Amino acid sequence: MKELKAALFDLDGTLCDTESQYSIYWGETGKKYRPDIPHFDQVIKGTTLTQILGKYFPDPAISKKVEDGIAEWETRMDYRFYPGAIDFVKDLKAHGVKCAIVTSSNKLKMDNVYKQHPDLDQLFDRIFTAEDFKASKPDPDCYLLGAKIFGCELDECVVFEDAINGLKAGMAAGIFTIGLATTNEPATIKEYCNHLLDSLEGQTYESIQAIRTQKR
Repeated sequence: MKELKAALFDLDGTLCDTESQYSIYWGETGKKYRPDIPHFDQVIKGTTLTQILGKYFPDPAISKKVEDGIAEWETRMDYRFYPGAIDFVKDLKAHGVKCAIVTSSNKLKMDNVYKQHPDLDQLFDRIFTAEDFKASKPDPDCYLLGAKIFGCELDECVVFEDAINGLKAGMAAGIFTIGLATTNEPATIKEYCNHLLDSLEGQTYESIQAIRTQKR
């Protein structure tokens, strides 16, 4: 296993404790407009808004209502980081590891995040949003882009994800993928990742290096 040079993080449910807030909006929206799809909030996790609208809300009038609704909802969300997440990122960077956020969220949503965390773009070397890649998770495009931008080989990177679509994206990219049991039960996601953690709390550069070495 080569030395770790880049860490690619999903945002919602991985770094930020926001998935329960999204579940409320998409759960209510699914019941209202797509009652034919059970657990709609789970079905769309890790998918860009553009793809959600195009696939599930083809009626322009309804699509506009859903788009306006989520935009308004995101202005009121609490983008609180999970305990230990920022300390972990800082420790990785102290060891020379490039760190990026790779999110399916768009720039409009990220503007709301920056209002609560104005130093976010200083903490992370890059922040990739939905506008930066053509295909949404579970397509590996977003994580392949992260590795490419940093000039790293795939086995010099690690992906951190909580959602099944995101985990599939990391694995499909051929990058060592760590699943976080923050929004799903461990039994639900363990088959979609190389290693499973309860959270990022207490993790360090050394602990991740040890995990990657043990699992090679």
